[in-house]
Amino acid sequence: MADEVVVLGYNLSMFDIRVRITLAEKGIKYEYKEEDLVNTKSALLLQMNPTYKKIPVLIHNGKPISESLIIMEYIEEVWKDKAPLLPTDPYQRAEARFWAKFVEDKVHEVAKRIWLGKVNEHEADKKELIENLKHLEDFLGDKSYFGGDKFGFVDIALIPFYKWFSTYEKVGNFKLDFPKIMLWGERCLNNVESVSKLLSDEKDVYEFVLMIRKRIGVD
Repeated sequence: MADEVVVLGYNLSMFDIRVRITLAEKGIKYEYKEEDLVNTKSALLLQMNPTYKKIPVLIHNGKPISESLIIMEYIEEVWKDKAPLLPTDPYQRAEARFWAKFVEDKVHEVAKRIWLGKVNEHEADKKELIENLKHLEDFLGDKSYFGGDKFGFVDIALIPFYKWFSTYEKVGNFKLDFPKIMLWGERCLNNVESVSKLLSDEKDVYEFVLMIRKRIGVD
């Protein structure tokens, strides 16, 4: 029996994009159901993720899996023979998981405080974000991708944020100067079909953030 795969997501969500790039790299066909996160969440989303009530959710043969990094690992385990995204070496696998979680905790969470906060009230967060991206750039070094010559797990964890960097700069009124990460982002866009197809447009991201900021009353 063929696998039934459904993704509940939102096309501007970095976490949604992670999941869909992972599925695309594995060549897994799926049905995509976009949620209206601004107004009313669907009954299906509330049923499939009653704990957090948020996207993305991967539904595999009727069973839901939530949280993007967990979903990525699930996809890697279930379809392990299709285009592996994690290294075979245990240490390198652990290292990849570490940096993917670093993106979650030290890039996303810090940047979110900036783009959801009042202007000029997050100087410490801006400094921390710059420091954290410097750690990532040091880890990337002169490699083509974070895992070496092949696009993989850490790249997927970070690449959806690439189109958010300019919004961080505009809202926070500061500069992110990381030439190796920027070259890496362009490399992913130019060489990885799933990235070029699924990555958000910078203008759409900025307009979305301005809309959210207006709704919560910080602008």
